[in-house]
Amino acid sequence: MKYKRVVLKLSGESLAGAAGFGIDPAVVNSLAKEIKKIRDYNIDVAVVVGGGNIWRGLSGSNKGMDRAQADYMGMMATVINALALQDALEKLRVSTRVQTAIEMRQVAELYIRRKAIRHLQKGRVVIFGAGTGNPYFSTDTTAALRAAEIEADVILMAKKGTDGIYDADPNKNPDAKKFDTLAYIDILNRGLQVMDSTATSLCMDNKIQLVVFNIDNHENILKAALGENIGTTVGGGKN
Repeated sequence: MKYKRVVLKLSGESLAGAAGFGIDPAVVNSLAKEIKKIRDYNIDVAVVVGGGNIWRGLSGSNKGMDRAQADYMGMMATVINALALQDALEKLRVSTRVQTAIEMRQVAELYIRRKAIRHLQKGRVVIFGAGTGNPYFSTDTTAALRAAEIEADVILMAKKGTDGIYDADPNKNPDAKKFDTLAYIDILNRGLQVMDSTATSLCMDNKIQLVVFNIDNHENILKAALGENIGTTVGGGKN
C-alpha cells in the first residue's frame, strides 16, 4: 500500500456513461464500489467531482452568458453529482459526507478544513462539492487546493479515453509518446493539457503528487490508490 490519504478527481462526464450527459446510476454505483474497495484498505478517501455532465461554466460564457453566473451554475452541477455519489456509497454502507464550498445546509455540510480531516480520520469518505466557491476556478484547482488543505499524499486524476499524459494528442497523432513520469514544470513549459495552469502551479508549489490514469476501466481507481504503476505519475510527492 503506497498511499494513506488520496484525493480522487472525477470528471462529471465519468458519471454520465455512454450517453455523455446526465447521471447513469449504474456507472455511479460501479464507481462507488471501487471507492469502497479503497476504504477497505483503510486508505482515507476524499473525492472532488466535476459537473460537465450537467453544465459547463466556460461553455455558457462562450455563448454570451456572464462568466461568473455560468460558473456558479457549474458549481451547482457538481453538488448534484456529489449527492448522487453519496447516495450510491451509502447504499454500500460506506459512511459519507458531502461538504460544499457554498452554504446549502439542507443538503450538505459547509466545507470546514478541520471537520473534513476529522471525517477522514473516522473512516468517512468526504466528497467536496461546489468547487472552490469562486468563479473562474476549475474543479482541477479545487482538487489541488483540497489536497493541500487535508494533507493528501496524492491526487488520483481519472481521465476518460486516455491512459496517461502524452506529448501530443494520441487520438490525432499515432506517434504520440506517453510519459511514465513527469515534472510539473514540464507540464507548464510544454503546455500539456493535463489540468489548468492554476491547478498545476498549486500542486507544484505544495509538492502534491499526481497520478493520471484511465477511468474507462473503473478497477484502475483501486490500482492507482495502491500505488501500482499505471498511467503517468507527476511530481515526487511528499513520501
